[in-house]
Amino acid sequence: MDWTIEGELVWLGLVCAKDRRDPDGGCGCGRSFSGMSSHRATTTALVRDLPLTRDDLLGALIGHYDSAGYGLFTRAELIDEVDAMLDFVSSWPSGTIVERRLDVLRTRAPVT
Repeated sequence: MDWTIEGELVWLGLVCAKDRRDPDGGCGCGRSFSGMSSHRATTTALVRDLPLTRDDLLGALIGHYDSAGYGLFTRAELIDEVDAMLDFVSSWPSGTIVERRLDVLRTRAPVT
């Protein structure tokens, strides 16, 4: 399922209580990524090597949460979130497809 905009940055969105109990039921947020501009969902993400800095990603994440109405996070928490995600995805080559199931991400074979 893909409701995001092609090429849009995605993030691990927040998971509702219903999906936290059963990621195969509920609304689907436990098995999807959140589009950072559209706030829509996709169940897969494509790893790309983009000319973005850490500060670019931090700004995008701040904008994402602000536009969604989540004023719950401090800048330090968001910096930690960006750094953790960058560390995590840095081992995946561009073209890798990623799927989510709650806090577990798994990869498919890279697109050739």
